[in-house]
Amino acid sequence: MRLGGPRAAFVWGLGVAVYFTAITYRTGLGVAGIDAADRFHINASALSTFSILQLLVYAGMQIPVGLLVDRWGTRKVLLLGISLFTIGQFAFALSGSYAMALAARALLGCGDAMTFISVLRLGSNWFPPRRGPLIAQVAALFGMAGNLLTTLVLARLLAAFGWTPTFAGSAGLGVLVLVLVLLFLRDRPEGAGPAPASGPGPAREPGYVRRQLAEAWREPGTRLGMWVHFTTQFPGMVFLLLWGMPFLVEAQGRTRAEAGTLLTVVVLSNMAIGLVYGQVIARHHRARAPIALGTVLATAAVWAMVLCWPGRAPLWALVLLCVVLGACGPGSMIGFDFARPANPPERQGTASGIVNIGGFTASMATLLAVGVLLDATGDDYRIAFASVFVLQALGIAQILRLRGRAHRRERERVVASRVEAVHVPV
Repeated sequence: MRLGGPRAAFVWGLGVAVYFTAITYRTGLGVAGIDAADRFHINASALSTFSILQLLVYAGMQIPVGLLVDRWGTRKVLLLGISLFTIGQFAFALSGSYAMALAARALLGCGDAMTFISVLRLGSNWFPPRRGPLIAQVAALFGMAGNLLTTLVLARLLAAFGWTPTFAGSAGLGVLVLVLVLLFLRDRPEGAGPAPASGPGPAREPGYVRRQLAEAWREPGTRLGMWVHFTTQFPGMVFLLLWGMPFLVEAQGRTRAEAGTLLTVVVLSNMAIGLVYGQVIARHHRARAPIALGTVLATAAVWAMVLCWPGRAPLWALVLLCVVLGACGPGSMIGFDFARPANPPERQGTASGIVNIGGFTASMATLLAVGVLLDATGDDYRIAFASVFVLQALGIAQILRLRGRAHRRERERVVASRVEAVHVPV
């Protein structure tokens, strides 16, 4: 059966709508951090715990979710994810205590964890492999549109209506996508390949989980993808998820409206750069590593400029920072472009889960480090954000170590597939 077409776009679009909703919920705290600190009477370290816990649950769920996607298929996993993050968002709206709010964010993180890997698998089921890099970047682009909704709409609703009406009202979006997925989403086109294992078969054999993980991890492309994701994603994630608004308002003296506009610049830059990266990598596969490393180095250079600026940085420098931070999300998607050709279709979910752990682990570590350093230094953002450079250095070292090995293995696979495709008459 021919992949692609309007039907594929519609079904994949439903999956992307789920991811869009999850991103909207995930990043809501990014514009509500100051309100949350006032509502729950907490300091910077306690505030960072919200995002750390959410990302801890998200990262911890990546391998289980990858295995579930390989075993159950995307539809069942997405339905479970929507249910969890919608309940979590509604509970967050009603939270009257810090403990209840933490539990709500953990539940939200669990549901959020089930979305992106499912969308990646849905794209590979409905579109031809050559379009994989572009499809993945476009999915991420629509996810960032959820972030745009947060910075443009949720922030204003929060200021106008307050905490509970804003977050409770936004939970209605989750109910809507739940109904749409239940009615219209299908795992794959009819006749396009085997359905996910639901009865006797490899997925039911003893040692299936251990074997899936071991075989995916054994591929250098999977490990390289994880480190690319680790190194590229976290500076932008930390800025948007929690610390960007306080940094711009408290350290740079910007108004909340100006800070919201600058956060919007990050999102718009992410969307524009994502389209460029997807097109370039789809046409020039060898550009993956140079683009990833270039993204990391540009991010480090601009962060260093802003943090070392005497006094408050000028507006143009903050705009440049936000534009460059917008490249972090598209840069992290390159990690999946290393893992995808390194693993067969039945292992794509597991490999994607391993890759996706990378950036969220780095984000958790940085969120915690920034919060602790702010409390320890009396809100010195220069020292706190210097923690970014430590993880970038670690990630670059690992990328350089694994790049050659992954490229050699990928060439071997291409040669082997070409040999198998040659028809030899008997």
